[in-house]
Amino acid sequence: MSVSPTGPPASPSASASASAPKEKPAAKPATKSPEKRSVSPRTAALGGWPTPSADQAVSSTIEVSGTYDGGLKRFRGSGGLGTDGQGEDQGPLFELADGAVLQNVVLGDPAADGVHCLGSCTLRNVWWEDVGEDAATFKGASASATYLVDGGGARKADDKVFQHNGAGTLTIRNFQVADFGKLYRSCGNCGTQYPRHVVISNVRATAPGQVLAGVNANYGDTAVISGVTIVGDPSITVCERFRANSSGAEPTALGSGPDGANCRYSASAITHR
Repeated sequence: MSVSPTGPPASPSASASASAPKEKPAAKPATKSPEKRSVSPRTAALGGWPTPSADQAVSSTIEVSGTYDGGLKRFRGSGGLGTDGQGEDQGPLFELADGAVLQNVVLGDPAADGVHCLGSCTLRNVWWEDVGEDAATFKGASASATYLVDGGGARKADDKVFQHNGAGTLTIRNFQVADFGKLYRSCGNCGTQYPRHVVISNVRATAPGQVLAGVNANYGDTAVISGVTIVGDPSITVCERFRANSSGAEPTALGSGPDGANCRYSASAITHR
């Protein structure tokens, strides 16, 4: 199924003019307009979980090019996609072509392998009620590929939420995650490896959870993290470094914490509640 994007209508500009008065009135004291302040990532509010508008069973992968707006409908796997296990060969409920946008969608249980992005993509206001194998997998082969997760949330992820198998940069912002293994993982043993990058901002992570970002130091991965709130467990690891491989073997853990190279954040970027 594919939907082509439609651009927003241009906003008409308005202008007004008035003739100048014959006499210039006395100047009035200047009134200073209230200063507009931007909301910092730390204080930006995250809303509650949405109530789905309807339910739809998905027995074969929905292929998206352009923009697909689900209207906050809940999509559940059925038939061959009716599984919530950790099998690596599962199909996704949604497969996004390069440049596609998926928005206003709730993935219910079972969710199979969630969403696959074959190139750059945007996931906007997408919610996973019970993550299957992974919530989303990013597969673009170009170093210039960009993936954006903006808004939404995920819970009940036995292992990973976002799996980065391809190249490029993933941005996760305005997102909430609860009851999870890893929020983000750069593939530790893919047959083809790349330098991968993730930017995490304005994220609330609620225990139980293990790791926010797992990156491969030996391939030059980076994780830039700011405005994160960890709720319920101060021992959740913010960023963990690994020595990855392309042989399929288990990667080796190298350590965790900010190092200015692979794990880029400061103590002030993390709030514990």
